[in-house]
Amino acid sequence: MKINRKYKSLFNIPENVRYFIITGGRGSSKSFSVQTAITHLSDTTNRKFLLTRETMTSAHLSIIPEFQDKIDVLNLNNRFNSNKTEITNIASGAKIIFKGLTSSSGDQTAQLKSLQEISMWVVDEAEELMNEAKFDKIDLSIRSNKHQNIVVLILNPTSKEHWIHKRFFETKGIEHGFNGTSGNICYIHTTYLDNIENLPVAYVKQLERIKEVDPIKFNHIVMGGWLDKAEGVIFTNWKYGEFDNSLPYIFGMDFGFSNDPDTLVKVAIDNKRMKLYVKCLIYRNGLGTNQLAELINGSEAKGKAIIGDSSEPRLIYDLAGKGINIAPVHKFAGSVLSGVKMMINYEIIVEQESTDIGKELNNYVWANKSKEIPVDLYNHAIDAIRYAVQTALNHSIQQVY
Repeated sequence: MKINRKYKSLFNIPENVRYFIITGGRGSSKSFSVQTAITHLSDTTNRKFLLTRETMTSAHLSIIPEFQDKIDVLNLNNRFNSNKTEITNIASGAKIIFKGLTSSSGDQTAQLKSLQEISMWVVDEAEELMNEAKFDKIDLSIRSNKHQNIVVLILNPTSKEHWIHKRFFETKGIEHGFNGTSGNICYIHTTYLDNIENLPVAYVKQLERIKEVDPIKFNHIVMGGWLDKAEGVIFTNWKYGEFDNSLPYIFGMDFGFSNDPDTLVKVAIDNKRMKLYVKCLIYRNGLGTNQLAELINGSEAKGKAIIGDSSEPRLIYDLAGKGINIAPVHKFAGSVLSGVKMMINYEIIVEQESTDIGKELNNYVWANKSKEIPVDLYNHAIDAIRYAVQTALNHSIQQVY
């Protein structure tokens, strides 16, 4: 099997590069090419490689056999030994270690020991790594003094709201499909067209059939394009528009701090026309209690009824002590799904400047649609809206306004 020339820099890494961002669609040979490059590099140096996925149960039954296939194709079986967690190059002493970042028991990043000995970290299926702080924690630990330190992200592009797009594309001014180096980042983008000689004719025809029947799906899934809106979003009936201030309104608030923002939203419900009007007043990280109180008192919510996240009773108590008219939302088993279903019944009108709400609505998706379990991401303003909606509809908005 031929390796596309676009991966040349991964086999002979430029001195100034730390990051490889590898994107593409179905049949583009991303993982195969990267794993082949790792096999080659392990034959020339005694590096330690860390290969991770967000979840990796029974690596010896999944990704290690996948990697072993690459060794078989290269006829290098006599040069490698493998066990349930790693593959060792007998000749060079290089080790390829396989780990999951998250399991059903929780976050495993703290268990990734001796990272100072790792000089190359490869994140397969990197689109599943939603927590940028988790990435930073490991990234900052890849600091071997023996070899050039490399971080490789392999992903099928998802929504433009993903932190990888924001960090490595949007803020860098890098366009979709770019191949080349910018600063210390090397971008590689391939599609099935770059790998067509290695694909069965029937498979190619199947991909091209998608182009005919669903061009949007083709551009995203097959060509590896970034979406403005995530697939499987929960709220589809929304648009930007003017907030209807003639309606009674209420405020909702969700709390965050470092990784998650504090959010304050204004909500009005038109039950006759089944419209839900929302406006974002606060969407900020890293706020202390005094700062948060100042922002609230400097907004439309000053002196008005605010329904806050009941999981932060001390913060609600402290804000109330500063003259904020805030009360905890009533939570119960199934209250998240109940509130989401209430909101789905309405057309949601997002105030024109409230783009943070729009971004959440474009990226709040089902983790399991059949079981009606939402992903616990892109929901900080949505949670605040939900608190206000549930309170208003369960009690009547006039009582809380």
